[in-house]
Amino acid sequence: MSPSGHLPRLPGRTSRRRDVAAAGAALLLFAVLAGIGAWLQRDSPVLRSPLPPLEAWWRPHTGPGTPLAVTVAVLVVAYGPPLAVRLPWRGLLWSGWAAAMAWTWSLALVDGWRRGIAGRLDETGEYLTQLHRFDDLGPALRTYTDHILIGSPQNWTTHIAGHPPGAVLTFVGLDRIGLGGGTWAAAFVMTAGTSLVVAVLVTLRLLVGEQAARAAAPFLALAPGAVWVGVAADGYFAAVAAWSLALLAVAATRRSPVMCAVAGFGGGLLFGASCYLSYGLVLLAVPAAAVLVCARTARPLPYALAGAAVVLAAFTAAGFDWWEAYGLLRTRYYQGYGGVRPYSYWFFGDIATAVAAAGIASAAGLRRVLTAAPGLLRTRAWESRPAVAAVLLPCGFLLAMLAADLTGMSKAETERIWLPFTLWLPAFAGFLPGRDHRGWLAVQAVTALLLNHLLLTAW
Repeated sequence: MSPSGHLPRLPGRTSRRRDVAAAGAALLLFAVLAGIGAWLQRDSPVLRSPLPPLEAWWRPHTGPGTPLAVTVAVLVVAYGPPLAVRLPWRGLLWSGWAAAMAWTWSLALVDGWRRGIAGRLDETGEYLTQLHRFDDLGPALRTYTDHILIGSPQNWTTHIAGHPPGAVLTFVGLDRIGLGGGTWAAAFVMTAGTSLVVAVLVTLRLLVGEQAARAAAPFLALAPGAVWVGVAADGYFAAVAAWSLALLAVAATRRSPVMCAVAGFGGGLLFGASCYLSYGLVLLAVPAAAVLVCARTARPLPYALAGAAVVLAAFTAAGFDWWEAYGLLRTRYYQGYGGVRPYSYWFFGDIATAVAAAGIASAAGLRRVLTAAPGLLRTRAWESRPAVAAVLLPCGFLLAMLAADLTGMSKAETERIWLPFTLWLPAFAGFLPGRDHRGWLAVQAVTALLLNHLLLTAW
């Protein structure tokens, strides 16, 4: 199917009533988990979260970003769908990125300049507070694992201890080139993080078709997860992961052996980089496998593995052992809140945070996708690569989140930790009927505005 083709026909029930029911079920899930969380914490903070399932505080407020956010929402809802159809492809990519940037910055500014942007990444526990300990990179990397455990001398702050060194080295690099401080760090995270929109659109166009990508563009630009992209470093991690998948899709769909090799190697490099930004991004292998299955080829795999091996070799040669560090992190995790947060609640609470970050329109779109899966097996629709990709891609991200949830290493805070997966889900709201897109976009926008104005989020 050419990139300019139509939306793939997905077998399954397409009732608007069922779409609304799926969205309502997702909203009910969040409300029930919030209610249970409040009930469990009525006497003591047993869940170790201020307002479970979200890491936030109930604090209705407005700020300088309020009129900006409302304006961006109105413009995207009103003009996003028709512009997504009419704009040239490159214009759509730039416009989608610009809209996501405007949305993310305006939401961050609701909390004010200092609290919402400039001071986010230099607070206690964040990366910028210990950059001075990386003045000499060699010893810092060789002894990185010595400071992970809470009882170790000069143990790392929460976020440095909880991530491989690629995360903090990003901010060390910014500081070295003269872009130090919280403002530059926040600007980098939001600029990089919102580029995910472009990566997702490129991937969808190659695997599902251009019309599917165009339908997804306004939903990606107006994703509720932007509340945490501005400003949590996980938004930046999400973009690196997304570009890894985009390059893999390029490699898998190009006939040129040179293009396959170059794009595949680049995708592998970024996959390796992702694993050294966040331990949990090894699960990116699940949607990466889905990309290759959708493209029906394994040609890029050797090049991708070679690219990932380069990153592994570089960090290992520098003295950092990923597996040793992950083992120590597991110990530290259970030394802190991870050891007392009840798995029985957070297994479901984590799913509720994904509802908040992806939005209930994503639930409606995913219903259409998932109910199409049995029909693909019964009909010749399985022979259609776009139809298969429309089902397998979201399943890849859902399976990755399920795996993360089952590990018990994702108890709370997944509204930001799972951004590399949840930020893809609004794209599948594009499979909802075009006549309903404005209404669903409005629902997504209202979700983000309520989250950001009623709650003071931790990121």
